[in-house]
Amino acid sequence: MHAQSKGEYGWPHVWKKLLAQGIRVSKDRVQRLMKLHGIKAKTKRRFKATTDSNHNLAVAPNLLQRDFSPARPDQAWSTDITYVWTDEGWLYLTVILDLFSRQVVGWSMQPHMRTELVSDALRMAWFRRRPQAGLILHSDRGSQGGFNRSSQH
Repeated sequence: MHAQSKGEYGWPHVWKKLLAQGIRVSKDRVQRLMKLHGIKAKTKRRFKATTDSNHNLAVAPNLLQRDFSPARPDQAWSTDITYVWTDEGWLYLTVILDLFSRQVVGWSMQPHMRTELVSDALRMAWFRRRPQAGLILHSDRGSQGGFNRSSQH
C-alpha cells in the first residue's frame, strides 16, 4: 500500500486500504510494523513565499532590461532567495550568480530571512571576485536585504 502510494500513505491510510481490500488487521499492528521497518509517509511541504513585491520600499530601475548576457565577467550579477527543507527544518538560501559565466560567486544559508542572509552572500561574492566599479547587481522585486531590481555598485 505504502509503495503503491509512492510513499504518501501513513499507517492510518494503509490500515483503511487494507480493511477495504478485506484484509483483517488491527491499526496497532499496521502502525507497529511500519515503524519497525522504518516506513513513514512523506511530509507535505508548505509553500513559503520568499518574495514580497507589495512593499513601500524604493525600487531600483531595471538596468538589465532582460539582457542577461553581459560581455565580460563581473559586469552583471543576479541574486535570488529560495528555501530548502532539511531534517532540522527550513533553511533559506541566497545565491549570487555571475551572469557571464553562470558561476555561483557567493551564497549564504541561514534558518531565517533577515538582512544578513543576503549581505553574507554579497560579502562572499565581493571578497572572492573583487569586481570593478560599474557592476550591476540584479534581483527580483522582493524586499529582503534591501535589494530589489538592478542596482549599480
